Amino acid sequence: MDNNVNTITLTDEEGKETEFDVITKLDIEDKEYVVVVPKDEQVDEAIALRIDNNDNGEEVLVPVEEDKEFNMVAEAYELLFSEE
Repeated sequence: MDNNVNTITLTDEEGKETEFDVITKLDIEDKEYVVVVPKDEQVDEAIALRIDNNDNGEEVLVPVEEDKEFNMVAEAYELLFSEE
C-alpha cells in the first residue's frame, strides 16, 4: 500500500461501502498495518488492519482480531504518537 494514501473505501460483507481516513501505516515484524477511522463519523476508537496478499497477489486489508497482534499494533501506534 502506498504510504501517501489518506483515505480508503472498504466494503463490508453486505456490500455497504464506508470511507476511512488513514491515520498511519506501520511496519511491524515484517508485516504492514494501517490504522484507520471512519470518515465523517465521530468515533473514539481507531481500527487496526493488517495488509495481506490474496491468492492473486493483490493487497487485501484484514481486521486485526487476535489480542496479541492487536496489542503489538496498539503499542507501536502509541509509541509513534507519544513522540510527536
